Amino acid sequence: MHTDIYMMVKEALHERANLLEIAPHLSAPLPIMLPVYKWWQLPYYWAGIKMYDLVAGSHCLKSSYVLSKSKALELFPMLKKDKLVGAIVYYDGQHNDSRMNLAIALAAARYGAAIANYTEVVRLLKMTDSATGKERVCGARCRDVTTGQEFDVRAKCVINATGPFTDSLRKMDNQETANICQPSAGVHIVIPGYYSPDNMGLLDPATSDGRVIFFLPWEKMTIAGTTDTPTDVTAHPIPMEEDINFILSEVRNYLSPDVEVRRGDVLAAWSGIRPLVTDPNSKDTQSICRNHVVSISNTGLVTIAGGKWTTYRSMAEETLDAAIKEHKLPAGPSRTMGLMLEGGKDWTPTLYIRLVQDYGLENEVAQHLAATYGGRAFEVAKMAQVTGKRWPIVGKRLVSEFPYIESEVIYAIKEYACTAIDVIARRTRLGFLNVQAADEALPRIVKIMAKQLDWSEQKKKEELEAAKTFLYQEMGYKARSEQLTKTTEISLTPQEVARYKKRFYKFDKESKGFITTLDVQHVLERLSIQIDENALHEILNEVDLNKNGQVELDEFLQLMSAVQRGQISDSRLAILMKTAEESLDLRGPVSVDRSGGGV
Repeated sequence: MHTDIYMMVKEALHERANLLEIAPHLSAPLPIMLPVYKWWQLPYYWAGIKMYDLVAGSHCLKSSYVLSKSKALELFPMLKKDKLVGAIVYYDGQHNDSRMNLAIALAAARYGAAIANYTEVVRLLKMTDSATGKERVCGARCRDVTTGQEFDVRAKCVINATGPFTDSLRKMDNQETANICQPSAGVHIVIPGYYSPDNMGLLDPATSDGRVIFFLPWEKMTIAGTTDTPTDVTAHPIPMEEDINFILSEVRNYLSPDVEVRRGDVLAAWSGIRPLVTDPNSKDTQSICRNHVVSISNTGLVTIAGGKWTTYRSMAEETLDAAIKEHKLPAGPSRTMGLMLEGGKDWTPTLYIRLVQDYGLENEVAQHLAATYGGRAFEVAKMAQVTGKRWPIVGKRLVSEFPYIESEVIYAIKEYACTAIDVIARRTRLGFLNVQAADEALPRIVKIMAKQLDWSEQKKKEELEAAKTFLYQEMGYKARSEQLTKTTEISLTPQEVARYKKRFYKFDKESKGFITTLDVQHVLERLSIQIDENALHEILNEVDLNKNGQVELDEFLQLMSAVQRGQISDSRLAILMKTAEESLDLRGPVSVDRSGGGV
């Protein structure tokens, strides 16, 4: 058993080193801190981490080290000080997973692979082997999901590498086959970047209920997770409110009481399905295998199940070795170790400087392009439109606070993007970083895609609706908006109610009991504040629960109550009205620059 674990860790560390080498633009080492709150844990964790370094050998990214309490707080100032003994820092790899997935597919295509997305298997094709009289799998009947068209793909060997869907394909081969996949749901949340230092993650190996929790800097935000609960297989997993709150309560345990961890700070949340497996050849059917399993059915269907991101390459090699042996296929040795992935070959840490100098891109945009597309970033930059401003010269952003630019939508189509969801979730990471920002960017994304792909008005409407549903259901927007709708009780003191009513009636001059965009505009005009009418509609729409185009007094009080409790944060209407009220009370002119919290 111990030998198995040793070999598994050694393989993972060997593969991690390779991943950092073949996709240097997408992966990087990240220091992760284990805070220690009991003296006896320090040598215990230290021994474990040092063993990890030892097994890594020459593949060790950087040596782990122990920190005193004061040094730990210097590096991670938001950490809870009480009872902190010290900390241990070790190094692990972090990558941009959807871009890595794409880089692998594109690299395979360049080496001659035929790849297809939006294609599903309807059934497996079989034939009888004349020599043995046995039935063998010889291909698959496939369906193009976008058109509904079906076609056959014939093959000497079929490999089932379908993650959580492993068993549905195995059952197409043989209905009697026992399940080997035990899907487990892992929920992650994204919270603002100020929750973690720029270059230091935090991990707790044993939470209140024994699950591992981490929060790590990711794409200038903080990603926190994860939960681990058995689930049914679905193509559309939905993050549950209890999982989001579990992660938040664990984060609260580790952060200083000065930092208020608010439910409203969750900018996106999603659930992913891990395909944990039981070995079909194992005597103990209950034992979940931490590694991966390669199995071959009587009809020659090769299945690879389980495993993890880090070891994807060695899993592929092992699977192909098994397929070559089973089907007697002609093949040379594997060449994937050290084989650069798409964008990795021409990438250098200073490549972004050339993008700034050659194209006049903003520094942040150039860094993002270099880290996303590697050496291919120049192709995206070439497509970028002139802004007409003094600076940046090219590169119109999709939303102001993120470095994604319009030309990335056009480039995404070259990378096989078929839908608006592909762009916000699988080519860029906007949907994973901030659902509201992604929602605001959607009309522009659909417009650009429609022009490139010649979409009809009906198709544009369908794409917009599908993407909005995806953000609402699968990326946590539903859970976020329910924070306001579910808190129908208003937990405000009589003094607070009076204060907020006074604020409300500064906008509702005629005491109608509701405010509209016109009311807000009148007040802003008196203060010489200019806000675009569409932006104002968006601001009110966030709070307008019954969607009747106006915000009633009780909706406003619900909003203020939710803001007080931290269930809603960064409400543009709340900040705007507070700023306007303060300015009206002062009776002086206010600056129009970034008023209302940057609306």
